[in-house]
Amino acid sequence: MRYQDVLDVLAGGSAREWALGVLGGIAEGGPRGSGGSGGPRGSGGPRGSGVRGVRHPLGFLCLPLVREGDLGVCVHVWTASARRARSTTSQVHCHSWDLVSHVLYGQVRNVHAVVTDTTRSPTHRVFEVVSTPSGDVIRPTPRTVAYAPGRAELFGPGDTYTLVAGAFHSSVIPEDGEAATVALGRGRPGLGDLSLGPLTTPLHHVRRERLDDAETARAAELARRSLWTSNTPDG
Repeated sequence: MRYQDVLDVLAGGSAREWALGVLGGIAEGGPRGSGGSGGPRGSGGPRGSGVRGVRHPLGFLCLPLVREGDLGVCVHVWTASARRARSTTSQVHCHSWDLVSHVLYGQVRNVHAVVTDTTRSPTHRVFEVVSTPSGDVIRPTPRTVAYAPGRAELFGPGDTYTLVAGAFHSSVIPEDGEAATVALGRGRPGLGDLSLGPLTTPLHHVRRERLDDAETARAAELARRSLWTSNTPDG
């Protein structure tokens, strides 16, 4: 499976069937991209799938599927059935990569942020997020800003939306519901991952918590079952 393959799947309107197969493969331990698209079935763990989930500080479970240099594809799963990682800054952030996000099931509210640089009565400090093999280094920058929520867009099953690198936003799941997306990223040289946080928060390190095999399988099966039972339009 490659980044362009997934883009082609989205363009071809077959995201639902593709995702059912991929999630089934992870749940049952098959190779990436394998698995049928039939109804609910038991999970046998991700033996051989090569996928290990992560609890992301932005509140979802991440199932990484593709990493090709500056290109990446993940499935993001928001669920009340799994413990969430705690954010040490806030949910408002910007990526160093252009985002293409396709909603598999549930609803996602993309809230654009209005961020104004200021040293007079700032509300937040900008933090640089540097990912390492052991986790994220959260580094405060001299930049302080005034933040306010801006335009909000609501996306549902089958919808695809994009966000350019460097644009501050937050992803909100209405009423803490269940949702999943396919997220594709294309890195942009010279840009960094940033987050807004409290003005006085110091430099610190956050360990990314990886799911074990059983937790990864359960996350994939939960998402697959939710997608199978949803009335998601094709694509």
